[in-house]
Amino acid sequence: MELDLGPEIAQFRAELREWIAAQTPPGLVELTDWNTVMTAGGNRGARLARAWAHPAYAEWTARLAAKRLICPHWPAEYGGQGMDAVHLAVLNEEFHRAGVPRVSRGMGESLVGPSIIVHGTPEQKAYFLPRIINGEDVYCQGFSEPNHGSDLAAVETRGVVDGDEIVVTGQKVWTSGAARANRMFALVRTDPDAEKHRGLSYVLFDFKDPKVSYRPIKQMSGAAEFAEDYLDGVRAPLFNVIGGLHNGWRVAMTTLGHERGGNATVAHLAFQREFWDLVETARKRGKAGDPLVRQQLAWAYTQAEIMRFSGLRTLAQVAKGRPPGPEASVAKLFWSEYHKRLGEIAIGIEGSDGLLRPDGDGYAVSPWQNVFLSSRAGTIYSGTSEIQRNIIGERALGLPKEPRAAG
Repeated sequence: MELDLGPEIAQFRAELREWIAAQTPPGLVELTDWNTVMTAGGNRGARLARAWAHPAYAEWTARLAAKRLICPHWPAEYGGQGMDAVHLAVLNEEFHRAGVPRVSRGMGESLVGPSIIVHGTPEQKAYFLPRIINGEDVYCQGFSEPNHGSDLAAVETRGVVDGDEIVVTGQKVWTSGAARANRMFALVRTDPDAEKHRGLSYVLFDFKDPKVSYRPIKQMSGAAEFAEDYLDGVRAPLFNVIGGLHNGWRVAMTTLGHERGGNATVAHLAFQREFWDLVETARKRGKAGDPLVRQQLAWAYTQAEIMRFSGLRTLAQVAKGRPPGPEASVAKLFWSEYHKRLGEIAIGIEGSDGLLRPDGDGYAVSPWQNVFLSSRAGTIYSGTSEIQRNIIGERALGLPKEPRAAG
């Protein structure tokens, strides 16, 4: 099934496809596989970093910037094109089809920027948003803390107002991309006497400040994409508080809505690609005719197709001007649980070879071992599967809220 998006979108797709073919620098596609599934905690970061340093990538970035195809969904007054969700989905599909990177500004583009656009002052928008688009500011997230699991509002990191500055002291954890970031967006407690959701503020600060230190956390996949951060009196101007003091929970909810649902319409593309890679692995292993393996692969194929259909439904909704709601949690829960199961299937197809690490520096793992190990993180980051089920049950299905312990 395909969704007919009308002649205007068909023309946009054709023109974009022609532009990509004409503007892609030689060698860019061959630098790396730009379209593999991106799993936090996996081993893709080092390979991408080498590709990002190549002149072809810099040339491609400049061409995208000149055409305003970096952060294209941002309003035109902030450097984007004001591209709606339908055009953005087509853009992602065509870049994926051509095997070229879209040049995302990471959390700055997908999480911080949209939150500033919704909650920031005109002066904050004018200052922070261009720095994200041009790549000057690279953000990491400071939400999670030790000892609090998925209780995001149980923030202990303090933010104390001192004149026209805010002083941040505390500890954050599970920070993705800390080594590449020079800025952090963080939830801090600025009113310790208020209810826990009401005493928080959303602060941007210099992650390279001498009063910031971080320690990489080695995962079982051998990667160290997460870090634990120590903030020892980091100062930032009050100008860097988005949404106003003590109003950080509202801003954080905007951020999380984009984190969990922003890629729902095209997420299936990389999973479909990965599925066919697994089919090829089964053939090479001589297991493509095994009835159990065929049943497992058939299941995986249907799950990737369900993701595609769900994305089409979301796309149809936004085409009618209806913003997605709890569907963001449905999508996040679905793909993360699917990917964990796919990793288990892949290791089963690998057989005894899947139990042996390949030769290599550090803690080397094979591609399917990487999927098996790192996919488990997907059921935890961006809201655990348990949290997603609560959101779906309470906000989508109208079920009673989960009982809370006294005190």
